[in-house]
Amino acid sequence: MNVLLIFSVLVLIAIALWQITKIFELSQEKKVSTQVANDKDNDLNGKLMFAFLIFIYVLTLYSFWAYSDVLLPEAASEHGGDYDQLMWISFALIFFVQTITQALLHYFSYKYRGEKGKKALFYADNDKLEMIWTIIPVITLAGLILYGLYTWTDIMTVEENDEALVVELYAQQFNWKARYAGDDGVLGDANVRFLQDFDGKNLVGIDATDPNGFDDVVVQELHLPVGREVIFKMRSQDVLHSAYMPHFRAQMNCVPGMITEFAFTPKTTTEEMRLNPEMIAKVKKINKIRSEKSKELVASGDTALDPYEFDYLLLCNKICGASHYNMQMKIIVESEKEYEKWIAEQQTFAEVIQ
Repeated sequence: MNVLLIFSVLVLIAIALWQITKIFELSQEKKVSTQVANDKDNDLNGKLMFAFLIFIYVLTLYSFWAYSDVLLPEAASEHGGDYDQLMWISFALIFFVQTITQALLHYFSYKYRGEKGKKALFYADNDKLEMIWTIIPVITLAGLILYGLYTWTDIMTVEENDEALVVELYAQQFNWKARYAGDDGVLGDANVRFLQDFDGKNLVGIDATDPNGFDDVVVQELHLPVGREVIFKMRSQDVLHSAYMPHFRAQMNCVPGMITEFAFTPKTTTEEMRLNPEMIAKVKKINKIRSEKSKELVASGDTALDPYEFDYLLLCNKICGASHYNMQMKIIVESEKEYEKWIAEQQTFAEVIQ
């Protein structure tokens, strides 16, 4: 009963306050209130639209100047130049069209802002204009798509090559392993069912009944000879991963239950890339940031960060789980002689399971 009484009193107080507010509004001098924009509103919004046009262009130019050093350096693979050329042509077309259309949009919003007594012209259609703005994009996009398909076909075509190096990239949460075909140039059969064979020494599930797998070499650091085509066979143990090698402009999904392929020819060794002036500047910038971070870590009692040195990396470009961000493997591109020396020092599958 008390609760009902209190609730009733609160409702009556709220009604009384509402009535007092209405009486106060009626006692005030009437003001014109409308949701329709007047000339002053239109003029302000028109000028703001024009000011925003200037702002986005200034911001774009500043971004080009301030952040151009975060772009990838020259491609380190032979096909990378074609890839980059296609990308820059696409960017140039997009930027050109965006610049013109945005300029017209904001300028017309300012020039033809609303004014009292001015009426918009009803312009039903214009066949000539419609033909122009339909045919030009069609021709442009058709050319870009055909060029893209030609480039894609050229990059993705993997031809039989006895001189090519055959390497398997094996993805699992959350690391990579690489398997090299031995002297026979053929990777042995493999399946996840064989992973537990030989007390867990069978790291990528090589089928021990296939003689082609005995001379295979399994490592966790990828070495590639410069100037020699590399054919990658890619597998995944658990979920969808994506083998991403940005400096080589290479990416391919690793799908459980199937083998995907990609091939490229490295053209720049790791040492040569480290001596690239653009890369030297990037490393210097990164080490400056790491130095500042190290001071904070040391001040809090932690260990300072080691100086950064450039290395090519194989990354995962699919969000594959909690440690996806750290799923990477170092890639070393070296001379053929250095590569042959390194591979000769590695244990074959037959040696590992002995």
